[in-house]
Amino acid sequence: MAKSLGHSLKVFTGNAHPGLAREICSELGVPLSEAYVGRFPDGEVRLQILENVRGADVFVIQPTCRPVNENLVELLVMLDALRRASANRITAVMPYYGYARQDRKDRPRVPISSKLVADLVTSAGADRILALDLHAGQIQGFFDIPVDHLFATPVTVNYFRKLRLKNVVVVSPDTGGVERARAFAKRLRVPLAIIDKRREDAHVVEMFNVIGEVEGKTCLIIDDMIDTAGTLAKSAQALVDKGAEKVLACCTHGVFADNAVKKIQAAPLEQVVATNSIPLTAEAEKCCKIKVLSVARLLADAIRSIHDETSVSKLFV
Repeated sequence: MAKSLGHSLKVFTGNAHPGLAREICSELGVPLSEAYVGRFPDGEVRLQILENVRGADVFVIQPTCRPVNENLVELLVMLDALRRASANRITAVMPYYGYARQDRKDRPRVPISSKLVADLVTSAGADRILALDLHAGQIQGFFDIPVDHLFATPVTVNYFRKLRLKNVVVVSPDTGGVERARAFAKRLRVPLAIIDKRREDAHVVEMFNVIGEVEGKTCLIIDDMIDTAGTLAKSAQALVDKGAEKVLACCTHGVFADNAVKKIQAAPLEQVVATNSIPLTAEAEKCCKIKVLSVARLLADAIRSIHDETSVSKLFV
C-alpha cells in the first residue's frame, strides 16, 4: 500500500463506481471518506457528507455513466454539499464524461450538451476537473476551471507490449480517431491503418474502404469507447475481408450498450480490451472475449500529483 498523504486529502464517491473509488484509495493509502447517497421516496437524490471537510483537499470520484442522469445529479449534489461544508478545494474526478459526444452543433436545433454539463459541474462547486480520455479534446475548453486530461494509453500500451504480438498494425475505426490511433501506434512502433466509413445516422454505419496494409497482419483497433459495438463489429469484418490474420480491439470506456456483447461474440474479434473507467454490465463481465484493465493507479497518481502540486504531465509518458 502506498504511503498515506495525510488527513488533508479526502476522497468521496457516489453510487456510479464505488469499486474504482476503493481501488484508488488503496493506491493512495487513504480511507474512502463517508457520505450517505440515497433517495427520497419520489426518487430525488438525498445526500449527506458524514465527516468534517472544512479546509480539506477533496476529490469526488464519479463517472457519469449509465444511468447517466442519476449519476450526474449525484455528482452535482455532492459538489454542492462539499462547497457549502467549506472544503478548501474540490476536484471532480470523472473517469467517464457523459454527454461528451454532443460537443458541437453538427445539425440544426441541437444542443451542445457537453458544454451544458461543464457549466453545471462548475456551478455546483468544482474547482478543477480530472478527466480520462474525453471523447473530444476540445471539451476541456468548455470549462472555466483547470482540467487535467489523462489518457489510458500508458495502461493499455503496456498490456499489449506484454502480449508480444507479431506483425501488428494499429487501426483507427474512423478518420476522427486517427490522432488517437497514431499516438498508440507510435508508442508500439508499428504502422497505422484507417477505416474509411460513412455514418448514415446515429445507429447505422456503412463501411467503405480500408486504407493501409492489413493483409496477413494482426490488427489492433483503437477507439475511446465501445458503445453498441456496431462500428467495431463491421470494422473487424472489413479487416478480415482484406486479409487480416486476426483482429483485436482496445478502448478506454466499455459502455457495451444494447446488444454490444452479442455483436462482439459474433464478430471476428479475438479479444476486446477495456478499462474499468466505468463498471461493466453483467453480460460484459461474462464475455470471455472482454478483458478489463484497471486505471486505479493512473488516477491515484494524478490525484497525488494534484494534491502535492506537482506535474501531472509526467503521467503521459
